[in-house]
Amino acid sequence: MSSAQHNQKLNKFGFTRVAWRAAKNEVRAILIECAKRRRFITYSQLAPQIVAVSVEYHDPRLNALLGQVATEEEQRGRGLLSVLVVHKLGDMQPGPGFYKLAEWFGRKIPDMTRFWVDEFNSVFDYWQQHPNENP
Repeated sequence: MSSAQHNQKLNKFGFTRVAWRAAKNEVRAILIECAKRRRFITYSQLAPQIVAVSVEYHDPRLNALLGQVATEEEQRGRGLLSVLVVHKLGDMQPGPGFYKLAEWFGRKIPDMTRFWVDEFNSVFDYWQQHPNENP
């Protein structure tokens, strides 16, 4: 299989590897900009800003994108970047996938709100101290 054929093969979400990678890069850049500005973004605000793939705010594929971005950022020591994506209504916090991912990384969450506040402060602080770092 040639490199071009490999990149055109669809992933389990129905997108090419190239498109999926581009979407992850878009999400990462959007969230880093939010962190630098100390702002949150809702799922419904984020989804239409992703142009490499088409996902809606309630689409499980958006959750997968966020999970992969958060995993890669955590592995780089920059925290769970998806902490900045919150519900528009209700608790106005990240969805359950965020907390499951945090637990997968061994984080203890006796109080969800406290954990959320600590994690977003950690992510905000990182990007305030490293504003010129490439996503």
